[in-house]
Amino acid sequence: MRDRRQPLDRNPGRGGRAFTRGQVAGARGEATAETVMRLLAALATLLIVVGFATGASAHAALVAVEPASGSMLARAPKAVVLRFNEAVTPGAVQLIDGTGRARDGVRINASGETISVAVPPDLPQGTAVVSYRVISQDGHPIAGSVVFSIGVPTGTKPPANTEGGLSALIWLARVGLYLGLFVGVGGVWFARWIAWSMTGTTVPRVALAVGLPSAVVSLGALGLDLLGLPPVALATMGPWMVAFATSAGPASLIAIAAMLLALVALRSAWYPRGLAFIAFIGVGLSLAMTGHAATAPPEMLTRPAIFLHGVGVAFWIGALAPLVALVSKPVAMALPVVNRFSRTAVPVVATLALTGLVLAIVQLEKPSALVETRYGLILSIKLALVLVLLALAALNRFHLTPTLARDHEAASLKRSILFECAIALIIFAVVAGWRFTPPPRSIVPETPLAIHIHSDKAMFQVLVSPGKAGVDDFVLQLMTGEGTPLAAKEVTLTLSLPERGIEPMERDASLGPDGYWHVRKVELPFAGRWHVRIDALVTDFERITLEDELEVASP
Repeated sequence: MRDRRQPLDRNPGRGGRAFTRGQVAGARGEATAETVMRLLAALATLLIVVGFATGASAHAALVAVEPASGSMLARAPKAVVLRFNEAVTPGAVQLIDGTGRARDGVRINASGETISVAVPPDLPQGTAVVSYRVISQDGHPIAGSVVFSIGVPTGTKPPANTEGGLSALIWLARVGLYLGLFVGVGGVWFARWIAWSMTGTTVPRVALAVGLPSAVVSLGALGLDLLGLPPVALATMGPWMVAFATSAGPASLIAIAAMLLALVALRSAWYPRGLAFIAFIGVGLSLAMTGHAATAPPEMLTRPAIFLHGVGVAFWIGALAPLVALVSKPVAMALPVVNRFSRTAVPVVATLALTGLVLAIVQLEKPSALVETRYGLILSIKLALVLVLLALAALNRFHLTPTLARDHEAASLKRSILFECAIALIIFAVVAGWRFTPPPRSIVPETPLAIHIHSDKAMFQVLVSPGKAGVDDFVLQLMTGEGTPLAAKEVTLTLSLPERGIEPMERDASLGPDGYWHVRKVELPFAGRWHVRIDALVTDFERITLEDELEVASP
């Protein structure tokens, strides 16, 4: 009787050779890897097509307000009109009148990039505030306030910011979601496709158990943020309905489905590798459907890039915890898996680097944004941590893995992988902060304040940047009454704020190479209606003086 434990020689009469199970598994693994690469290429192509079909969108920004914030009006306007740089959806919009009372039942009209807030005709005199929170096309809330006064200003202030607890909830939920997608689903992928073993799957199981509720809470917290509600409002339907109507809704469902399939793939003997593959693809799809990076133009480039970046992170980070468990096993068991992962990780890391570079270029637009913006600072920290990860990966591949094969010494490799795990967790915590800051590409430069003063003899154009209380720069353009350039020997700018008891402050202007007169770094300590006087010495015997008022907003 044939010994069933021996390899089967299917053609012994022709000098055929017997194949061990390891050789058969290796051959299957190579064929499977080729199939996976083809499927990933097909999915990337599909995402490119989706990018062509989807209109470009970006993080919304307010570009214009009528009446302008800080305006002093004789009577209430019929409406306050907010114009954004892209189509937005109203979340929570509130009108607070000069007595500090929130007006209920205010009519809100939304049309594309414009939101109009109807102002009741009985609005009392004083300082009124329109507090708005709208939903950007990338699923993020944009909030702010517009302040204008009817008659005499009052002490009305925008609603106090009480979002500290909500921000912490959003951050924690985002970190938990990353654990579920990258550590959980990525760990299942490693177990089923790389290790062909359930060794070390305890951490992925825990990560999935954390990730599933985190995905649900993350969606609800988004709804709270969009509507400006406290965390206790999670018990109501409003936040969930609003959040699900954004691009984050379907993306969260795909993330939840991916994590559920990963759990099934861990326990099921029915096509577990197929389920793990679908879950793995779900990681990339959920990330490519929403967020700053996925919705950045051109989407034909950014959506496939974020998809490949997401599955690459899941492949790399998901393997770390199972590898720690494996290298604690006998070397004969661990070494083939470590070598197999090491070979496959090289193209994955290259893809991560390329897609990360593409996304960074799109989001930053210029290198200086790395240090000049909060988004760039977060990216800089992430890049520094990723460099540490790459150094550890190189150490593992070129030094510690050969040491494991030669000397059967696994302690150093285990410590290095554990260090990688710690760095990965820190990266998750850092990049979760991107949820609270727009990328530099979407930041719309502030429009400087402008006033035009004219008389029969002269016209002066004054630009004030940024036009808020604090340090401002003034640019003065001098023209004759006919609109031709006015030559002057010297120019003086005088500012005062009578309502706050600030007496006239005189500053000399200097003529720049652009032909304009400049007064730089003028300290305007308070918001309010500043009196502006410009004296231009045209000749030794003629001086032209023009005066007007400038409304300086709060910082």
